[in-house]
Amino acid sequence: MPVILAVDQGTTSSRAVVYDPATFAVLGAAQQELEQHYPRDGWVEHEPEDIWYSVARTAREALATAGGSPSEVAAVGITNQRETVVVWDRATGRPVHRAVVWQDRRTTAFCRDRAADGPMLAAKTGLVLDPYFSATKLAWLLENVPNLRPAAGRGDLAAGTVDSFLLWRLTGGQAHRTDASNASRTLLFDIHRMQWDDELLKYFGVPRAVLPEVVPSAADFGVTKGLDFLPDGIPIRGIAGDQQAALFGQGCFGPGEGKCTYGTGAFLLLHTGDNPVSSAHRLLTTVAATTDGKPRYALEGAVFVAGAAVQWLRDGLRLFRAAADVEELARGSDPAAAAVFVPGFVGLGAPHWVPEARGALFGLTRATTAADLGRAALEGVAFQVADLIEAADQDMSAERTPPPNPLPSEGRGDRTDGLRLGASSPSPPGGGGRGEGSLRVDGGMARNDWFLQCQADLLGRPVVRAAQSESTALGAAMLAAVGAGLADEASLKGLAAGGTRFGPAMPAADREAKLATWRRAVRATVAFAGG
Repeated sequence: MPVILAVDQGTTSSRAVVYDPATFAVLGAAQQELEQHYPRDGWVEHEPEDIWYSVARTAREALATAGGSPSEVAAVGITNQRETVVVWDRATGRPVHRAVVWQDRRTTAFCRDRAADGPMLAAKTGLVLDPYFSATKLAWLLENVPNLRPAAGRGDLAAGTVDSFLLWRLTGGQAHRTDASNASRTLLFDIHRMQWDDELLKYFGVPRAVLPEVVPSAADFGVTKGLDFLPDGIPIRGIAGDQQAALFGQGCFGPGEGKCTYGTGAFLLLHTGDNPVSSAHRLLTTVAATTDGKPRYALEGAVFVAGAAVQWLRDGLRLFRAAADVEELARGSDPAAAAVFVPGFVGLGAPHWVPEARGALFGLTRATTAADLGRAALEGVAFQVADLIEAADQDMSAERTPPPNPLPSEGRGDRTDGLRLGASSPSPPGGGGRGEGSLRVDGGMARNDWFLQCQADLLGRPVVRAAQSESTALGAAMLAAVGAGLADEASLKGLAAGGTRFGPAMPAADREAKLATWRRAVRATVAFAGG
């Protein structure tokens, strides 16, 4: 029986999942945590070889768990942490430096000094000038690592996001490619012309020769070669950045459909079809996964710290042993506790974009408990997502007059799995709901029922947990299936239906009071950072 192997290389772990291409049922899976390195305050790095070994190991284990032969793999799909930069030697395939991770803040001064250029960069890339994105990291490596710039000029080096490094390794150095969704996160890619931009390359001092070829997300990326866990010749047919892969895995193929993925960070994406919506609230305009070469776009908001806040409680404060324990901890909190946690460990993302910000706790008293900290950390993530959705609501309301192709709204007997921003309809039962379409969610934190109820309460709209909580790997597998001719978008649409629904139960007045307190805390955090 043919199977699809999905490689999901994330910030804190690598996963491999084997799927049945007929039903996309999981046949086998494996996961391995990945060590992060913090050489200085605000710096975050990975060892690229650790990334590769974790991918090879989990792929081997997932295939063994599935019980079939590696020769039965019909196609491979890859999804990856975006913006993280790897540079390697073309002759040896060896990395020349640790990978600089998307969370890294070392280029903050570079971005602040060039803030006036932000509008020019946004017009081409849909992004803001922030250390988050790949170009400033690559420019830093070329400028600060001895001998890198001369080697790059000679064509001796290859560079790219993690997907392109993995593809190089999987193909035995035969393919240096990336997909448009990953390219759109670099600040080097014109999302309107869908190509690397010479003006941007010159601005950041990046030679075109080091960059990969850009192709659609479902395409011929190459075939495996020289591996000990897969035979030669297996086609690699799907690649997308993790958030675009999750959007695809949630069945969000068209305008008005959106999701939020809770991983290390939390990422809201709203599909806008062939229209690259420009945000008035500093959300990002990005490229969605593409299956036919035609540009597709999404509006995105990024929360830099989500699951990472839970990891801090576990590893830094040692409040519990397993991340899942935070749910029980939060349930024991006093609902009247005043603690508010702004988890800005590596700066604040959209809609604030303050890279200098750091985490802050407000309202501590002698009565504050570990349970209160657990609740405050989970609420801190949910509050940030509420801010993103309010910004997206306003952007889409301005964009749609009247809204084209609106999704059916909550309570009218039609599908409710799309995020219908800027719409209004009767409030659902449960109290306090505003009645907008539901938010589809996935990722590790989406397994936490307490957290999802909190998210629904703070949004005032339903939250629907995907039937498969790991939509990122599923999206990579779906893209590989499309690229291999085993499926199309129409046949995949129904697979994303279903899931567990959490309706809002908090009275509107209570929600607005909590949001007002949260926003005061954010303003104080930004002020403390000098923003």
